[in-house]
Formats: sequence, structure tokens, C-alpha cells
Amino acid sequence: MALISKKAIVKGKVQGVWFRVSTQKVAQQLNLTGYAKNLDDGSVEVVATGTPEDVEQLLLYLYEGSENAIVDEVDITDIDVTKFEEFKTA
Repeated sequence: MALISKKAIVKGKVQGVWFRVSTQKVAQQLNLTGYAKNLDDGSVEVVATGTPEDVEQLLLYLYEGSENAIVDEVDITDIDVTKFEEFKTA
């Protein structure tokens, strides 16, 4: 099956609330590769590679996030397929 990659910028209260770690756990359960990292403006950047269905499942999760997160906005961009060894937090 063909792989896709997407980049999402998640805005809101998403730093300091275990957002990246919980995103990593969901991504790993979906067998996705990529990363989640904090950005200087307080948002989180998530890049995920996998099957279209699995990437979509992760993107849906990003609208909720971890228990204490408050997600205000998720900006999603299609990007060229980028292969990673695993899904990491940075």
C-alpha cells in the first residue's frame, strides 16, 4: 500500500501537557513514523508517515490531544513522503 506524509501544526495549550508523548503513543500504535516537536511559538509540529487511513486516525487524534491539552487549531499540510525509522518526540 502506498504511504503518505502529512505535517500538522497544533495550536492551543499543547506544551507542558504531555501532548507530544501521547501523540507518540498513538502514532506508534498506528505503526506510523515521524515526530512531534515543540515550536518556539507554543505550538507543536507533528509529521507523520504511513498509510492514508492510519495517518488520518492520528490527525483526528490531534484535534483532541492529551487529557490536559486544549487544542484551538490544527493546520494540516500534505508533504512529500518522508521516511523515518520510528516516531519520536523532539
